[in-house]
Amino acid sequence: MRKIVLAAFLFVSTISTNLLADIKMGIILGFTGPIESLTPAMAASAELAFKEASDSGSLLGGKSISVERADSTCVDSAAATSAAEGLVSGGVVAIMGADCSGVTGAIATNVAVPNGVVMISPSATSPGLTDLKDNGYFFRTAPSDARGGQILADITKDRKIKSVAITYTNNDYGKGLADVYAAAVKNHGIKVTTVAAHEDGKADYAAEVATLASAGGDAVAVIGYLDQGGKGIIQGSLDSGAFDTFILSDGMIGDSLTDAFGKSLNKSFGSLPGSTGKGAGVFTKVAKAAGIDSSGPYTGESYDAAALITLAMQAGGKADRSTIQQNVMSVANAPGKKIYPGELKKALDLLAKGKAINYEGATGVEFTDVGEAFGSFLEKEIKGGKFKTKKQR
Repeated sequence: MRKIVLAAFLFVSTISTNLLADIKMGIILGFTGPIESLTPAMAASAELAFKEASDSGSLLGGKSISVERADSTCVDSAAATSAAEGLVSGGVVAIMGADCSGVTGAIATNVAVPNGVVMISPSATSPGLTDLKDNGYFFRTAPSDARGGQILADITKDRKIKSVAITYTNNDYGKGLADVYAAAVKNHGIKVTTVAAHEDGKADYAAEVATLASAGGDAVAVIGYLDQGGKGIIQGSLDSGAFDTFILSDGMIGDSLTDAFGKSLNKSFGSLPGSTGKGAGVFTKVAKAAGIDSSGPYTGESYDAAALITLAMQAGGKADRSTIQQNVMSVANAPGKKIYPGELKKALDLLAKGKAINYEGATGVEFTDVGEAFGSFLEKEIKGGKFKTKKQR
């Protein structure tokens, strides 16, 4: 009799454990490489949303989420693909990431889409990803550079720049944004003196700076990465006196840049996706309470990407890959109750009752029909050797 009772107990315990088993999520970002100073806060922001949903007790009747990180490198598509394969074979039901556009496209095409795994990138902005053949499995909470390049050009015009040299990191992100930006500034009547690629990973950029300097311009637009070639271009320009005004793409905006050059950049400016709306303010408080510095690029977008994954599962009532894919759009857009950071329990409870939600999140999430954020942008300027937000665009 004792054996029967013990067996029954073990059987019930096993069922309970399985019912409440962790849901595996993947986060893949460039923890090494040209944006490695940005990704820790991005990952922490995504993990904050996953933890919030887990701690609520409302996710699919009390399930929790476990997270596995992987390194996209930002620039090595083969390494990124291999890392993503590891996540998928390990059983993750969705991926928050990747970050840089080239590796994001490679992971989506070679790993996520063939395996039916949703990816929500917080920062891949290449216009080429809009037309990715993703079968509805790829989303991004960051807007396309098709709009970002126009915004940066508008700011350039408003800053009274009359001529500009352009240098870009030689990859999908750099080339795509440079093409959009160059066309947009020309339409504003601004002279483009040269458009030149640079390679990341070099020890010296004197030759690239010499090419830009010979072309001339009121400023040089640096479309690249703040921990790699973009930083090298700025260093070489300041050392040689070639330029003292830099127009910065989103990949160039971060504290590590101003920590390196300080007040030498006081004439410089740029833009990146972001918002000064209600959700942004709420997220700042929620992140601060968790010990996360939300001031860096793409932290809000990372929180939102993770939150959407959890809400899509709840909307469909299952923690599986196809359920997430089928429900992301419905929780991201109207109609429904607006949901902000720190309100995931509220959202999960509403969804459990069959109510509709409209996730606004940190960045005012609104997806286009192809699942990418329409988005807003922040105009950034450097004053006193620090990045400051001038206004929302």
